[in-house]
Amino acid sequence: MPGRCGRAWLALSAHLDAARVAPRAYLTASWWWLRGKRLRARSQFAPLLGVSSKAYQLWILKQIGGEDRSARHASPPIVALVDIGVGRIGLNETLLSLTAAGVPAHLVDSGNVSALAETVRQIDWQEKPWLMPIMAGDIVAPAAVQAYRAAIIGSETRIIYADDDLVDGRGRRIAPHFKPSWNSELFRHFDYMTGACIARAQPEDLEGLSGEDWAGRLVASLAARTVPLHLPQVLHHRRRRPRPRIPATFHTPGGGLPPVSVIIPTRNRHDLLHTCLAGLENTDYPDLEIIIVDNDSDDPATLAYLSGLDPVRYRVLRHPGPFNFSAMNNRAASEARGQLLCLLNNDIEVVTPGWLKAMATQALREDVGAVGAQLLYPDGRIQHAGVVLGVGGAAAHAHRLLRPNEEGYFHRHALPQFTSAVTAACLVVMRPRFLAVGGLDEGRFAVAFNDVDLCMRLNRRGWQSLYEPRAMLIHHESVSRGFDRDPIGAARLARELAALQELWGTGERIDPFHHPELSRFSERFVVRL
Repeated sequence: MPGRCGRAWLALSAHLDAARVAPRAYLTASWWWLRGKRLRARSQFAPLLGVSSKAYQLWILKQIGGEDRSARHASPPIVALVDIGVGRIGLNETLLSLTAAGVPAHLVDSGNVSALAETVRQIDWQEKPWLMPIMAGDIVAPAAVQAYRAAIIGSETRIIYADDDLVDGRGRRIAPHFKPSWNSELFRHFDYMTGACIARAQPEDLEGLSGEDWAGRLVASLAARTVPLHLPQVLHHRRRRPRPRIPATFHTPGGGLPPVSVIIPTRNRHDLLHTCLAGLENTDYPDLEIIIVDNDSDDPATLAYLSGLDPVRYRVLRHPGPFNFSAMNNRAASEARGQLLCLLNNDIEVVTPGWLKAMATQALREDVGAVGAQLLYPDGRIQHAGVVLGVGGAAAHAHRLLRPNEEGYFHRHALPQFTSAVTAACLVVMRPRFLAVGGLDEGRFAVAFNDVDLCMRLNRRGWQSLYEPRAMLIHHESVSRGFDRDPIGAARLARELAALQELWGTGERIDPFHHPELSRFSERFVVRL
């Protein structure tokens, strides 16, 4: 029931869902709204409303409107290759949607070895068509051809992919997948393109393809030779999708790993530091240099602990003055001997011995800059699974408060992937690359957002940030330093936030690995309402 009444009813239903599922959180969000704290209220309402079964229906209603299909018969031609599947279930619906969209279709029997070869001979390759491999039962949106053709103009890519959703047994659209811009690392573990894309292929690209996964192998082959282009529109309504493949424990490739210098800023709280160092002692890594940067510890027990550390194993640098996380790390990095740097908070607890090998191996890649780990709160929920720009007007930790064994947003928290940034609470980067971009910014980002700024400067040089969930640690966040609730700390945080927004446009920026239709008020990937 579209229209204002329909939207109002769905909105009310979404609020009732949220109030029923999480009553305390809903009341808290409502309280902030009534007090006029709209930004704070939205940041708490967004994840509550976004997971409601009514959220996507509300989003769909907002999209209803006239569609200009005047360009659907224009060049270049788009030709569908329809995998008829088992029993041809849903084939008629697929063909009807292709006809309505003006897309000619060729049927492919994946159980017939010669079927694809026969299809290749039927296609008029002189017209330089784009191919649309889809499964029987999937439906193409009426506006798909126009949207794809508009994206083709001026593009050099060989793959253009779109967003999609599922159609349930009652014909309702559910479970939208608002996809990131091209993310080759994520695609290694999750084929989010096949079945919702068009491909500029040649006859030889299809030679030798057969079996149920012929379309996936075609898309993967082309993706290895081009940079796919994302079209952020829901153009495919599907019966099923490829599933993410959650990787097992990290297997370090053969060959030695270079020395790592671990840099740990600290102040007092020797109990936290002791736990952190004990974890490093149990870390499986061949060559570690451990540098502790002490910022004016004045607790007698901490001073005694630091003076009792083995100087052969640990270097303690004294760094007096106001707390400046960037300056402390930069000083240690300038004196470090390791080819790799590991920035590590003193409130990190190591839980698996292979975490550093996984991060170091990824950091040695030519296309990678900063590597971040999956960090958990002590209660087991996620504290960090990569950083998303623009959420809350700054940058926020993705998938925060999700439990690692939950599905979340297409298991993204459990998959290695490129991200815009990662946290410096546990970050590994090649020392020459860290120095090449000038290290952390001591002037503008003494405490907050220095990691985001560093990652963005590395990204700009072609060294992309990477999130590695197979490195899992516990983070007792801000336990030793505390939170910035005092006026001086709040003013400093405001300055650093303003600097981040000015330098990197996070007030308006859409993170390329997020999506315009995902909420900018939630760290959980939920639909924007």
